[in-house]
Formats: sequence, C-alpha cells, structure tokens
Amino acid sequence: MWAILSVFRKEFRENLRDRRTLISALVFGPLFGPILFGAALSVSIDRGSSAADKPVTLTVSHAERAPNLLTHLKQYNIKVETASYDDAAARDAVKEHRKPFVLMVTDEFGENFQSSQPAQLLLYVDSSDANNAKDVTRIKTMLNQYGSLLAKLRVMTRGIDPMVLSPIVIHDVDVSTPASRSVLALGTLSYLVLLTMLMGGMYLAIDATAGERERGSLEPLLTVPVRRESLIYGKMLATCAFMTLSLSLTVSAFAIVLQFAGLERFGMSVNFGPVVALMIVACCLPLVPLGAALMTIVAAFTRSYREAQTYLGLVLLVPTLPLVFASVMGLRPTLRLMMVPSLSQHFLITSLLRDEPVSGVFLALSVGMTLAVGAVLVFVAGRLYHREALLG
Repeated sequence: MWAILSVFRKEFRENLRDRRTLISALVFGPLFGPILFGAALSVSIDRGSSAADKPVTLTVSHAERAPNLLTHLKQYNIKVETASYDDAAARDAVKEHRKPFVLMVTDEFGENFQSSQPAQLLLYVDSSDANNAKDVTRIKTMLNQYGSLLAKLRVMTRGIDPMVLSPIVIHDVDVSTPASRSVLALGTLSYLVLLTMLMGGMYLAIDATAGERERGSLEPLLTVPVRRESLIYGKMLATCAFMTLSLSLTVSAFAIVLQFAGLERFGMSVNFGPVVALMIVACCLPLVPLGAALMTIVAAFTRSYREAQTYLGLVLLVPTLPLVFASVMGLRPTLRLMMVPSLSQHFLITSLLRDEPVSGVFLALSVGMTLAVGAVLVFVAGRLYHREALLG
C-alpha cells in the first residue's frame, strides 16, 4: 500500500503540472459543459415562452368567403393576411418558404355552410419544417374550436341542448410535481455528468501505459524493486482522483448554473441543491474505479499515444450507451436494470432530480454491482503489467 500511495503522489503531482490534463479534466468538461448546457436550456426556454405569446401570421386565401372565421381567428392572437391563391400557388408559396402556411377557403364553403354540410378548408403546410410545428398545431386547434362552436350553435337553434354533443368529458389530473416535470428538460444531465467524469481521467489512463511506452520510460519503470501491480494501481488511483475532481466540479457547476435556467416559467423547479449534489456525487463514485480500469486496459493494448486517444474516445461511449437505450426505449428501474453499471447511476440521478425516494435495494444493487465489475477490471489491469508485450 505504501508503494501504491507513493506512485499515486508522484502521478498526481506530475499531472497537475500537465496543462493538457488540467484543461480537459478540471476546466473544459466540468465548467464549459454545464455552462453550455445551461445556456442552451435558457435559450430554449426563452424561445418557447416567446413563441407562446407572439402572434401567428396566417395567410388566408379567399378570406371574403368566411368573414366570421377570420374574426374568430383574430380573437386568439392570430394575424391574418389575405391572398388570392389557387391550389398551385398555395403549394408553391409554402414549398418555397415564402409563407409558413396557407389556409384556403374553398369555393363550396359558403354553400355547404348554409346547407349545414361540412364546409371544407384546405391548410397547406410543410410537415418537414419543424420550426412551424407548434404554430400549425395552434392554428388547427383554433379551427377545431370554431367548428365545435358552430356545431353547438346549430343544435341550439333546433332546440337541442348542446351538451348532447359532449357525451364524455375528460379532465386531466396531473399528479406530477414541479421537480418531476423538470426531468423533461434535464434528461441528458446524467449523460453529461458521466461523460465528463470519464474525460477527467482519460489522459492519465493513456499516460499510464501508452504515454510511458512512447516516452521510453516504461521499461526502466518496470525494473524498480516494486511489484508491478503496485505501479499500475498507483497510476489508476491518480486517474480515479482526477475523475473524482472532475465529477465534483461538474456537479457543482450544474447546481449553480441550473438555478438561473428559468424553468420556473414552465411550472418546473430544479431540485439540485447542495444535498442533492452531494448525493449525485456519491451515486457516481462507484463508477470511478470501473471507468479508470477500463480506460487503462484499453490503453495498454495500444501502441502510441495517438492510437490510445482514438480508441479511448470510442470507449467513452460504452458507459453512456445504456443511457441512450434508456431514453429511447423509456426504460424504468427494475432489479435487473439496476445491476447494469452507468444505467443504474442514471436511474438514481433521475430519482434525485425528481425528488423521489431512492429505494435502498436499488441503491445497494447499483453500488454493489458497479464496484464488483470495477474490482474485476482493476484486477485485469494489474495482471496486464506482467505481460512482456506491454513493452511494445
């Protein structure tokens, strides 16, 4: 243990002098990552809130055929522009993005309307344009409301209670909390936390084998009167220390930045105080030795520093892939899934952000399995130092 700590102190001090290591482990990822995430989230919130308030401009072709419809639309903050397009002109205007959407009142509209027949309206939109999706939904909602209003007025004129048109009424009962709703906007936070944590120790893991070999210092290092396992364990301990620093800085930066994101404007609250930040760090700590050992093993099989950078760039995706599957497939925590490292940490972080109680069984499974897999990888990394092929 004394030899391991001696190697750890040496590696830790030397890497503190390495500007590249400091920038990647303690500055670039932990600070710029949360700042960029918070800025993007704030811009998205500003755009969403402004889009809900700004008027929608709707081009209506042959508006003189439906004056009451135009009056209804204007009452709901929809700015109406009149035009005289035919079918081809309306299609070209939307396709060429000269108009975001065009509403055409057909020739038969007035006649069908007076005879209580369905009066046809044509709404020309470009479904591939995601920027106008919300406005299209808003316009369709207003048109449906107008149709529903007309239907009720028609049955009233015939002496029928308009309530017969609504045999079923659905009332939404939202059981979510402001904290749980915030996960809709913070879904990628756990991915960024784990990725930044791994990046914090990547250069140290490369330097432990590929870097020493490229500098020609690996062979003299292996001749010192110390067990080879102690050498690699000391180096991995330094890698773990930098990963822990990166993790702590990242979580702290997120805790500060998210207080200014402005989620309150959408009825959300950020449950990311000091206690939650400490709990997130504690949940992710078991993943530190696993990540350090995995990166050290991969770097041991590379022949140069640049090759190690290439392969470890791909290895960084491995612990984060389960998070992608969880979001795409909508996975929920179960006993089996909590045995998967990184995925279990994602579930724990999500529960903390939602301000939900964390199951003791789930926590024990997450910590136990992650540490067990990490111990196996640490043992494998120690055995690799006995291979003569390590010298290249």
